Amino acid sequence: MSEIQTNPQVEPAQARRLWHLLEPLHAVLYYAREVSDEAGALGLSAEDRWPSYFPLRAAPLGPVGSGAVTSAFYSFSPDMVARHVDEARRTATPEAVLEARLRGIDRVYRKLFGDRVDSPDLAEAAALARRAAEAADTAGRPLAAANAALEWPAEPHLQLWQAATILREHRGDGHLAALLVAGLDPTEALVSFAAIGAASVERFESRGWSREEWAAARDRLVSRGLVEPDGMATEAGRDLRRRVEQDTDRLALGPWQALGAESTERLAALVGDYWVAVIGSGLLPSESTLGIGKV
Repeated sequence: MSEIQTNPQVEPAQARRLWHLLEPLHAVLYYAREVSDEAGALGLSAEDRWPSYFPLRAAPLGPVGSGAVTSAFYSFSPDMVARHVDEARRTATPEAVLEARLRGIDRVYRKLFGDRVDSPDLAEAAALARRAAEAADTAGRPLAAANAALEWPAEPHLQLWQAATILREHRGDGHLAALLVAGLDPTEALVSFAAIGAASVERFESRGWSREEWAAARDRLVSRGLVEPDGMATEAGRDLRRRVEQDTDRLALGPWQALGAESTERLAALVGDYWVAVIGSGLLPSESTLGIGKV
């Protein structure tokens, strides 16, 4: 009788590791000069990153209003979203922004990776990441679904970026579901995350909430026993945030289970050098609101 073969299950920690590796490959979209130049050519302001951030990230949703973008982005102030989305909609169509962001990523990847853009390793990484992305269940995940509905670019390095984008938005959509289950509204989500030291209060304040709105959210969390009056998390607050992260990891497992543990590990090994190139470029800020490496 033949031996029964078992397929090892992907563990949540493995999925989290892939997020840590792939997130920077996606995030250059918001910081690279090559992308901001392409956005600027459409008439989008390049004075800081927010006027282009919102149209670049929201473009797959199509010509929707700021209310839909606020809902999908969750933790940004509605006033901040409306200001940037409404201006962008008057300046460039989502279709034009989608084309611009691919042109920008093509330029920045070629700059960062050089000849490795055409390497067999990158092509293999792109194929594996695409398999995982195409296996992602996008029900109830608007940003993942919108990106998954886009046509795949022909070049492997652009496929790698698009797959990383689908997978990070799939995880992000699941994270919002975890926040809802935890009973954390958009401002409370930020205040509670700052309370455990995921990033500084000043970094989270970049999401556009007023000091009064921040203080009101902190007071609500104090009344629930999740945060101290000085803004530090209580043990109950730390436990709640721990559960949010655990739920987020669990909800992000689907694409990696479909890819399989062995192929997931292979992808991690393949993208390591590209992760190093992005991190070593200095493009990304040393502190982010994602809490990577801190939670």
